[in-house]
Amino acid sequence: MTRDPAPLELAPLGDGAILITLGDTIERAINQRVHACVSAITDAMIAGVVDIVPAYASLAVHYDASVAEAQEILGRLRDIASSVAPGEIRPESSVVTIPVRYDGPDLTAVADATGLAPDEVVARHSAVEYFVYMPGFAPGFAYLGDLDPALQLPRRETPRTRVPRGSVAIAGLQTAVYPHETPGGWHLIGRTDLLLFDLEQDPPALLRAGDRVRFEPVA
Repeated sequence: MTRDPAPLELAPLGDGAILITLGDTIERAINQRVHACVSAITDAMIAGVVDIVPAYASLAVHYDASVAEAQEILGRLRDIASSVAPGEIRPESSVVTIPVRYDGPDLTAVADATGLAPDEVVARHSAVEYFVYMPGFAPGFAYLGDLDPALQLPRRETPRTRVPRGSVAIAGLQTAVYPHETPGGWHLIGRTDLLLFDLEQDPPALLRAGDRVRFEPVA
């Protein structure tokens, strides 16, 4: 049985933004609706709207209060968001293949914690086509789901102060690639040489919200 979509909620977010909430859980169908709303609002070219920031189950629409009244923006956004079908996929989404050497420092620990052999961890991680829920944390970082339930573990009790660029990691329901050397608390199971963020490229981030990702094991 298909669950009915959560009620649409719109609320002021400070004095220059409106928060549109489409649900309260991390689910692909809800997140796809978020991105469809982003596309629809962008296409509407509403006077005064200056930025749209998507999250897992909501989006914040920032506007210039000197150009448009809050109630006017609120009404336009309600009409647009109400017209977007649940689960609608952004047409221009693409599939990105990321080559991975599964030799991360936490691979053995993940295998032990899940009761799987390291090869099975690799097989399960690389068997899934992941969905880019949203960017965040650092430029080029993308939250990808949904991880095989057999691989789901909480974050490390002690985060690392330095995670190498290109590290492929898992935590909770999700997986990700660290695009830069940063601190991090996810479990590192592999690494890639693929550049996920490059200011010389347009756009600089390889992965966009709504894209799909596959990991390909390489030697």
